Amino acid sequence: MTSASSQGIPRPIVKTLDEILPHEPLLMMGAGPVPIPERVARANSMVINHLGDVMASVIDQVKSMARYVFQTESKWVLGVAGPASAAMEMAVSNLLEPNEKILCINNGFFSHRMSEMATRVGAEVHQLDIDTHQAADPDRVEKVIKEVQPKVVTLVQGETSNTVFNHTLEEISKMAKRYGCLVVVDAVCTLSTMPLKMDEWQVDVVITGGQKGLSSIPGVSLLAFSDEAWNTVKTRTVPTAQWCFDAQLAANFWHNDGYHYTAPVSGIMALHEALKLVCDETLESRFARHLRCSKALQEGIEGLGLSLFIPPSARLNSVVGINIPDGLNAKQICRHISEVYRVEIAGSFGQPIVRIGQMGEQCREHNLFRTLHAFGSTMRDLGVKVDQPNGMAAMEAYLQSIPREGANKSSELQSYQRNDQSRQE
Repeated sequence: MTSASSQGIPRPIVKTLDEILPHEPLLMMGAGPVPIPERVARANSMVINHLGDVMASVIDQVKSMARYVFQTESKWVLGVAGPASAAMEMAVSNLLEPNEKILCINNGFFSHRMSEMATRVGAEVHQLDIDTHQAADPDRVEKVIKEVQPKVVTLVQGETSNTVFNHTLEEISKMAKRYGCLVVVDAVCTLSTMPLKMDEWQVDVVITGGQKGLSSIPGVSLLAFSDEAWNTVKTRTVPTAQWCFDAQLAANFWHNDGYHYTAPVSGIMALHEALKLVCDETLESRFARHLRCSKALQEGIEGLGLSLFIPPSARLNSVVGINIPDGLNAKQICRHISEVYRVEIAGSFGQPIVRIGQMGEQCREHNLFRTLHAFGSTMRDLGVKVDQPNGMAAMEAYLQSIPREGANKSSELQSYQRNDQSRQE
């Protein structure tokens, strides 16, 4: 609808956000963005000068906290005004020059994206496609590395699109380094939800977004370069094609208190508070919380009588993929659970599944119970026979078997490692 105007383009008549948004907010339990804590929301309402002493102090703390979360001593932490894909593009476009070789380990929709970016910067792109239900096999990767001899190897820790977990990441990274490769890891849905040790595992670049495990807002992302990767950035022979994603120009803001472009001030403030919450909780406790809650949800889904898309040997915990029963599709399920039960879950990118996120603030017991009840009720409403009492009881039993309070942190991490080992077996 438009309003009459004496000349030019008519003035549009639009609704306010209050009129557009649902009266009762949805519980965001999809594959991201996730709910954000009140402290993060308050920080996101702040605007200060993007240059000057206050902003420099905020940036210093963001870098310090990010090093802890990335588990790196490298100073080369940078932020990007954009989604996690912008951080991917910064990594690819700064490490590669035209005709240099890259091997992209392709587990699905998002891992394939880095190969598209590399093609656009003129690199010689090689892909190793992995079966949808499997993690990358280090032996296969090594064979291709020997054949291709790439400068850069990319892989995801967790492929959000089909919920596969590359539990072989550490082995692949260390092996690739023996062949002189730079290793780039997409940790968009896994950073702070499960162990990733950048320095110890010899990863050269780690990429993440704000809107998933960190429970910050979309649109401000982080990446960290190893010293070796940064030396590659500094010694490239031609400038990057993308001015905004030039890491050397970005370093002027992130490391020299200088100007690159107008920084996303509010988003950086939100990211500061999100990182502070991670540091306050500690990574050990956070990993244990995510493992416990995700495993409980998986038990609950199977207790309903439904099946999970990925076998335990390669199953991602931060995003859970559920097979869609015959006769339904993801759009039907997502619309019904949203409209009737005010819970939002996600479809997928080409896979016959729906996905429930277990990242950051999603990963709380009260959210688990509301989501599982809503999901089971949706299945029943849509004509699928499920055992909802059994599903709820199975989830509760798992939560009770690993107490939230008083659990030994090191025992939780040992449990995580045992689960990883069982995947490989």
